[in-house]
Amino acid sequence: MQLGQPLTLFLIYLLFNVVVFCVYWWDKQAARDGEWRVSENTLLTVALFGGSLGAVTAQQTLRHKTRKEPFRSILMTIVAFHIVIGIFWLAAPAGTTMAALEALGLR
Repeated sequence: MQLGQPLTLFLIYLLFNVVVFCVYWWDKQAARDGEWRVSENTLLTVALFGGSLGAVTAQQTLRHKTRKEPFRSILMTIVAFHIVIGIFWLAAPAGTTMAALEALGLR
């Protein structure tokens, strides 16, 4: 299976978001136990690099950093950015996405 195939990309995306959820869970547990925490910059960075679904899911299900500003606003901006990127990707003419992946050396 080639990396450019939609199912493979979806599975990589899903796996990454599960990892991001786990990072948020780990930080929540550390907050409860008074242990070493994951920095907010790290939490936001993993969300920015494709883990926004896992980040928001963890935030809502674990009730983690739901009221903390500016963290909450920055995370929602990342989510909005990912939605816009997704809309452009879905609306792109056929073949454009594969050409972009080939240009990046991912196919």
